[in-house]
Amino acid sequence: MEEITVQTKINICQQAELTDDDQQLAQLAIASADHAYAPYSRFHVGAAVRLANGVLLPGCNQENAAFAAGICAERSAIFAAGAQYPDQPITAIAIAAKDANGMLTQLPVSPCGTCRQVIVETEKRFATTMRLILCGSSCVYVIEDGIRALMPLSFSEF
Repeated sequence: MEEITVQTKINICQQAELTDDDQQLAQLAIASADHAYAPYSRFHVGAAVRLANGVLLPGCNQENAAFAAGICAERSAIFAAGAQYPDQPITAIAIAAKDANGMLTQLPVSPCGTCRQVIVETEKRFATTMRLILCGSSCVYVIEDGIRALMPLSFSEF
């Protein structure tokens, strides 16, 4: 029997320790959570992507009584980027969640499996990796190595 080891490197910092560009992206994600439509979960998620050309685009979750018809914040932002700037790779994505009281979650939240798979495909499409910035009120997780750090055995042709 053979064994493989999968390791994930996550840098933990405070929002003030981020670069100015990453702070701006994080703030856009946090603000985008206020635009979420989440009457069922009451879990408001915002995301923001930075494109290679410097453009920032927000996204937020949009729920629906037919749950499968909703969309997560990450996919909302990624698909908006694909629709508006189809030739621009995404260099970073920031994600933040707020509770029903509008308070940023203490710990960062990470993308769901479906969003992780979409990020895998987006990285593959542009042959690049995204910097992931996961925002919480107590700390920020920064993942430099792209989505493979969170989803090493993804469905892919890599």
